[in-house]
Amino acid sequence: MRKIFLGVLAVTALAFTSCSDDDTTAPSTSVLNVNINGLENLGANFKYEGWIIVNGAPVTTGVFTVDDSGKLSKTSFVVSSAQLAVATKFVLSIEPANDTDPKPADTKILAGDFTSNTASISSSGIVGDFSKSAGKYILATPTDGMANNERSGVWFLDNSSGSATTGLILPTLSAGWKYEGWVVMNGTPVSTGTFTDPAKADDNAATSTFKGGMGNGPGYPGEDYIQNAPTGLTFPTDLRGKKIVISVEPDPDNSTKPFVLKPLAHDVPADAVDHKAYAMGNGPVSAITGTVTR
Repeated sequence: MRKIFLGVLAVTALAFTSCSDDDTTAPSTSVLNVNINGLENLGANFKYEGWIIVNGAPVTTGVFTVDDSGKLSKTSFVVSSAQLAVATKFVLSIEPANDTDPKPADTKILAGDFTSNTASISSSGIVGDFSKSAGKYILATPTDGMANNERSGVWFLDNSSGSATTGLILPTLSAGWKYEGWVVMNGTPVSTGTFTDPAKADDNAATSTFKGGMGNGPGYPGEDYIQNAPTGLTFPTDLRGKKIVISVEPDPDNSTKPFVLKPLAHDVPADAVDHKAYAMGNGPVSAITGTVTR
């Protein structure tokens, strides 16, 4: 009887120990919460993807989309507890909808370091810091050789000194991003072209369908709206009273319209004269921010 009793005690003790070990086992997954305002709908061909940096390498936390009101399709993501605990940074990128690359694309839009269990994320440190951005432009149409429609073109240069100099003061963008100029005409944004260096002509200087036939214009970003107007508009036109905008666009671009980041903007004065430099002001959105908690 004594041996049987001792055996029962041993089994009971083993069972208790096993249960205790199970109770203290750490969970294998944890939840990462994302809170971001200001992102835009990327359409059907692109998506947002989050990443944590673990031992210097990116680990995906999952993908989400954003609707037209800016609401995220998903804000909580289940990830490895062990990896999340040692993650040093969070990064958000823009990825093709059918992406097969296991690494983040160049179009990284938000990033921030973890401090304890929170990361304050911003576009300023990963796309560019636009806090000191400034710009000037003139109205002119150098590509058509005519003097009767000089207020139908915009060029981002400064001629205040008597000779043309760079009109835009903008930071160098990270890989995966480009600048683009716009004129909003009767509610329709019409591009002046994309560029990465404000001291050089934009990417479509030689191929623009809007410009005239007398060359490509000065070696700075800009556009003459002389021909081939979009539906609903007429070229040549008069840019007085229109809005001039500089946006920051993902490359490859997700849309033919301006992206949400717009560091510079200006309403052309109703009494503006051609070949005079006008200063731009701050745009409606110079940074996107948010927080991530683990």
